[in-house]
Amino acid sequence: MTTVSIITPVYNDFPGLRETVDSLAALSTEIDWEHVVVDNGSTDGTRERAERYVADQLGGTVLLEDEIQSSYAARNAGVRHSGGDVLAFVDADMTVPEGWLEDALDAFRAADADYMGCNVELEVPDGPSLAARYDHHSGFPVGHYLEHQRFAPTCCLFVRREVFADVGLFDHRLTSGGDKEFGNRVDEAGYDLHFADDVTMHHPVRDSIRALVRKDLRVGRGLCQLQRYHPDRYGTPGIPPRPSGVKQPDPGLERRERLAFGALETALTGVRGIGYYREYLARKRGRELGGIPSLAE
Repeated sequence: MTTVSIITPVYNDFPGLRETVDSLAALSTEIDWEHVVVDNGSTDGTRERAERYVADQLGGTVLLEDEIQSSYAARNAGVRHSGGDVLAFVDADMTVPEGWLEDALDAFRAADADYMGCNVELEVPDGPSLAARYDHHSGFPVGHYLEHQRFAPTCCLFVRREVFADVGLFDHRLTSGGDKEFGNRVDEAGYDLHFADDVTMHHPVRDSIRALVRKDLRVGRGLCQLQRYHPDRYGTPGIPPRPSGVKQPDPGLERRERLAFGALETALTGVRGIGYYREYLARKRGRELGGIPSLAE
């Protein structure tokens, strides 16, 4: 029987983690699975609260990765300290429906998959702000990413353990873009990338301009880091590439909304540029963290 380890990194977000844990606790399945939460050095008490809550709700494990501030380092710790044949990555603040794990594993088996991304639906609150409407419209185009960019986001990803043993773990040096780098590495190793469009997970929208700015600063840093650590694949640092994704406003929108989304996208492109050049100018000051780790390390 296939066993599944669900791995969730978290940093200063116990409310989001609680939402995720509650949805996992409601799963009804005969599948042998475990939940491994990895705290990435939270400073607000998330780890202590998580240890109690995860144990009470799921009997799961809470690990600590505080040497490297990176969600990818946290995910790597989860991979190393879990026992499942298949690793499922679910971010804190995401929720899943009751039949999600059964449906996902059925799709994984039917496709004889080694690497699979799921569909992600963004949830919009009542009376959504401009930021929330923009984030929802921009969407989470996982199918597009897999077809054109050859990766799936790590918030909705299933990977067979043997893949990590073959190509290595996530690149923990990256602030953002580690999902793309890993997916591209898996693709280059000859594995098939599969999209389970009928397996749906849920993610809240970012509902403030501040949240969108924080994200795009991080994305900009990640773009520079991809070039720094993987120039053969992404080019040398100096000129930021346009990040992947479907971001252009839909012509079918009302004119006012289309203009507002276009203006916001232009501003956020500038924010990504700021993040990129901040990283470019600071890249020589930080300590080096070595290369991509292997599963055996």
